[in-house]
Amino acid sequence: MLTSELINLLTEVLQLGEDHALTKDSQLLGVIPEFDSMAVVTVLTYIEEQYGIIIDDDEVDASIFETVSRLVDFVAERI
Repeated sequence: MLTSELINLLTEVLQLGEDHALTKDSQLLGVIPEFDSMAVVTVLTYIEEQYGIIIDDDEVDASIFETVSRLVDFVAERI
């Protein structure tokens, strides 16, 4: 369920069309041009609001956004 929720979030934030259907193995940072610093901030803000967690700046690094699966693991560890 968390995976599909985050895929929906990423699809919406990045405004991806049907051509870019994400899966849990999809690579993100550095692969999807729309996934820039503003998108990272938007995704993190949504996650904090949606799941009632606080993500400290020092917890965030590029490895979190390597794949959808890695992002799911990061969020799951905090909720």
